[in-house]
Amino acid sequence: MHHRTHPKSHIAAGLLVLTAALAGCGGTTEPAPPPSPPPGPISVSFSGPAVDGSVHDTNTPINLQVTVTVDGKSAPDGTLVTLSANRATARLTRPVTATVAGTAASEMQDTQPGAVQVDAAATSNTHSGSDRVTLFIRPKPKDLELLVPAFFSAAAGSAWETLTSGATSYPDVKITAVANASNGILTSASKVDTDLLGAITLFKAVKPGNQKVVAYVSTAYGSGTRSVVDVKATIDKYIELYPGLLDGFFLGEMAAGSDRLAFYTDLYTYIHGKGLSVIGDPGSFPDAGYAAAADVLVTFEGNAAAYQNIDPQPSHTWVYNQDNTRQAMLVHSASACTTMQKAVETANKARSNTGLVYVTDLVGTGSPWSGLPTYWTKLLGTVDAHNNDRAWPAC
Repeated sequence: MHHRTHPKSHIAAGLLVLTAALAGCGGTTEPAPPPSPPPGPISVSFSGPAVDGSVHDTNTPINLQVTVTVDGKSAPDGTLVTLSANRATARLTRPVTATVAGTAASEMQDTQPGAVQVDAAATSNTHSGSDRVTLFIRPKPKDLELLVPAFFSAAAGSAWETLTSGATSYPDVKITAVANASNGILTSASKVDTDLLGAITLFKAVKPGNQKVVAYVSTAYGSGTRSVVDVKATIDKYIELYPGLLDGFFLGEMAAGSDRLAFYTDLYTYIHGKGLSVIGDPGSFPDAGYAAAADVLVTFEGNAAAYQNIDPQPSHTWVYNQDNTRQAMLVHSASACTTMQKAVETANKARSNTGLVYVTDLVGTGSPWSGLPTYWTKLLGTVDAHNNDRAWPAC
């Protein structure tokens, strides 16, 4: 026997099929409602990046992780977490994200150097919780360079020849040598050191632009023992005795307090007016204003053991506004090649943000800058390998 389907049944069946199809492609369904807030006390805390990951490069993704617990247990999957940053240059890929196994994840990147605060918040049906992390954004780091305090004789067979031969072996490593005449105090009666003149000339000829020389000038911490007039007279005499050979001046015995800042700002303006650069050596982190009174600041001068504890945070985070090549370190008493490489590694960390390095095995109780380290070529090779993303030379 044949069963005839009523035409209305055909229509109803067709509508059911169409409805199901539309539901499958999202044609008629409403958006899924957000998950209901879980019950109980809620806790929110940043679990990433780690504390030592507080410094990041501009235009580089930063992985953010937020741990959420409700009533002491991992929050249910889908618990919503809202993220926000306190400046417009910081962009979050997911301002609202959801937990999986108690953790919510997002990414952020910032186009400008400086400090940025990131907030995370979540809500239960009875409580709310939040946390804040401060991140520091620095300019993308440049290649490491060497800053060599060449406070040694330039006579035939001296360390200046070793300095120049090393530059010849590694011409792509930028080296700034600090030439020291008369301990940085020149007078109208001072004469040219012909050995130093010749040594500087040979050194700078290796690969013009990559080997620079700055002249050491004593400033007596801006205390008045040497007046601005005295220091400017030394600067002028250096230029007269070594014409066309100097790229700038190294202001030794630099103060670090704001009360001496005007003294060094005056010198900075004077030297820049001659088209030359300024390296200042307070030997520690100075007042933030000194960033505008020098092109490079030596923010550490001391022994290798102490350098392992170097940390601009929390008092000197202004260094993250600067290129890494605006900070230098001079480390002595690094007895072994491996210790030297550890110091270079520390300088290169984002948290240290230091781009000009020098390490020696000579000890601080004597004259640590009176010669080159026994591992001089290894130091050059380490910097060169780092800059070219190769394995560091074995010690």
